[in-house]
Amino acid sequence: MNIFVRYMLVGIGAVSFGLGLAGVFLPLIPTTPFLLLSAACWMRSSDKAYARLLSHKRFGPVIRDYNENGTIPVKTKVIAILLMSLGIGSTMLFFTDSTLIRIILLAVAISVAAYVGSRPSS
Repeated sequence: MNIFVRYMLVGIGAVSFGLGLAGVFLPLIPTTPFLLLSAACWMRSSDKAYARLLSHKRFGPVIRDYNENGTIPVKTKVIAILLMSLGIGSTMLFFTDSTLIRIILLAVAISVAAYVGSRPSS
């Protein structure tokens, strides 16, 4: 692999991991997609970073289950959908007066919840 591409993937993985970590604390930022992107980038560019991510006590098991079986634990699904609903719901109620924005937010919330809910459970 080209060294430039390798460094780009390491960098994208690091930024994505940072956003995923922020998503743990900020309800409008999703955690899991950013962590999966980090895993995909690091799997191709940095064995050490990928191994550290998979060995993480909280994130590792979820990422391994998703990569190996395409499954998401029921508890993770419930927490993800609940926090997303709270974040998007509060945004719809308190931060926008635009009906169009509210419709878009609702469509995104329903789509993401349907996707997460449709994944097999581990």
